[in-house]
Amino acid sequence: MQKKVDDNIGQNAIQRALVKWCVIFFDRYMPDPFVIALLLTFVTAALAMGLAPHGTPADILNAWYSGAFKIVAFAFQMMLILVTGHAVASSRPVRRALSHLVTWVTTPRQAVMLMYALVVPATWLNWGLGLVVGAFVAREIARQIKVDYGWLVACGYTAWWLCNSGLSSSIALSQATHGNPMNIVEQLTGQIVPLKDSLFSGFTVIPTVLTVLCSALIFPYFCPPASQSVYLDTDAFIIDAEKTSSPVTWSPRTAVEYSSVLSFAIAFFAFGALGLHWHEHGFGFDIDSLILSFLIVGLLLQKRPVSYVNAVKEAIAQTGPILLQFPFYGGIMGIMTATGLAGIISVFFVHIASAQTLPFWSFISSLIITFLVPSAGGHWAVQGPFVVPAALSLHASIPHVIMGVAIAENVANMLQPFWAVPIVAIAGIGIQRVMAFTSITFIISLLVCSISVLLLG
Repeated sequence: MQKKVDDNIGQNAIQRALVKWCVIFFDRYMPDPFVIALLLTFVTAALAMGLAPHGTPADILNAWYSGAFKIVAFAFQMMLILVTGHAVASSRPVRRALSHLVTWVTTPRQAVMLMYALVVPATWLNWGLGLVVGAFVAREIARQIKVDYGWLVACGYTAWWLCNSGLSSSIALSQATHGNPMNIVEQLTGQIVPLKDSLFSGFTVIPTVLTVLCSALIFPYFCPPASQSVYLDTDAFIIDAEKTSSPVTWSPRTAVEYSSVLSFAIAFFAFGALGLHWHEHGFGFDIDSLILSFLIVGLLLQKRPVSYVNAVKEAIAQTGPILLQFPFYGGIMGIMTATGLAGIISVFFVHIASAQTLPFWSFISSLIITFLVPSAGGHWAVQGPFVVPAALSLHASIPHVIMGVAIAENVANMLQPFWAVPIVAIAGIGIQRVMAFTSITFIISLLVCSISVLLLG
């Protein structure tokens, strides 16, 4: 019995030391995500100049300029996914439900259980919704119990891990959407990859479920003790229900702005357009239909047009920093594609691959490219033109190769801070403390997914 107690004390000491080291390291060395985007621009340019076949200064500058604006349409789609998800999560019915659900949480382990129970399905439906739900649940739980706030927000971001394995996966959706500019499979084969072969295949489901379960079981052990914890400043946040609003003076303008009839009418109109589209083209989600679906749900939950506008304003204010990064990562994507740098990385792994191992090597190369191009859709535009032809020439499974790239995005997101910006902005905490804990998730998911992809490929 004494030996068991001593072992537990030793394990707790190691866990506390690991958490303390991670927090200190990230706080001291990790710059703001926007600064990381700027630094990666010069790193990519230097690599292209030294390694790429078209790496002259003129080539690099032209590629950067072209890429910075070529990503605009996709960036707008991604921001719409995020703000429509935010509008749903910030609606009064959803916020009240979240407030009610957290009342039973009294321990860090229960906090993890609730966080995963809410964020995982929300993320599977819409990664933007999952991000926002994670931030809001973290804030509500922190108001309920004394627990390290950075760890709690990191728990929400960790539960969001499966973002590219859900219905809003830009890689899977683009390959399932006829005529999508990023549907490289259709461009090369004339075929699309239905979601049943990508998202709903065992190749995707098994590593996703295993990673979620492992991280949910392990994450409670890294909750810092009280002596190392930083708590939520509850006075810094006022929940919507607590805010006082001035009475609305009736006028023809306010009558229209506050008319729930108008919101329901336009939602019905949009739903009719969506239903007609599905009737003519078959039921299925692509990027456009997913955005429209969440727009409809958000309008219905917010009820009044002006309430929906205010929710979107709040989302844009909190997610502006991530929008600012898109042109720079678009420029990096342009450099990697136009100079041939991405081809060098991908072709290296393709040359050592077989039909069975190509999904695994696509996964590994995706990990590297993700740190330079963290947006999954933009990343696919860089890597897709190399891995899909390789899959065709090696007779490898195209859906497995596609999802190998997407799963690696999930893993790398735990260390690349691009998508953590919205959740820390909404939660109101420094990103460095959050990434200190998600770096542990990165290690867990890297091990689980590497083994799974290699065995299932």
